[in-house]
Amino acid sequence: MYAETVFQFKKILQNMDGWLAKAAAHADQKKFDVNNYTTLRLAPDMFPLTKQIQSSCDAAKFCGAYLSGQTAPKHEDNEVTFDELRARIKKAVGYLDTLKLENFKESATARVSPGWAQGKWLSGEDYILTVAIPNFYFHATTAYAILRHAGVDIGKMDYLGSVNMRD
Repeated sequence: MYAETVFQFKKILQNMDGWLAKAAAHADQKKFDVNNYTTLRLAPDMFPLTKQIQSSCDAAKFCGAYLSGQTAPKHEDNEVTFDELRARIKKAVGYLDTLKLENFKESATARVSPGWAQGKWLSGEDYILTVAIPNFYFHATTAYAILRHAGVDIGKMDYLGSVNMRD
């Protein structure tokens, strides 16, 4: 379950950092403060870009921690600037880098009890399939869509990143 989670989450988070770099270049070209993007949202009742990025990072780190039997690092969710958001992504990727394949031997049958579950639990496999992966991609895709909607020149390959095509 390592490849399906940690590997993929790291890749998308690194791609997300690339989206933010392109957004910064776009703002610079258009001569406005890149931090204007941080409060954008797709709908009034949705989280803004800042919270979408924080939530993506949290989904990845909590999944890695739960499935490897570790405690996730605490992040204060106090980022307000693009530089702080990019640093948050780097912290999440840095944590994921500490996780190794051997930490996930019992991940499918691990009992996962997130703080919001009020004492209830899921198997590791159920957690990955019904919570961790969908939640991560929901927030990552929404962050992407916010930037795209704001005119940042990002496309599908920016989202997917490198693909190992073979002849």
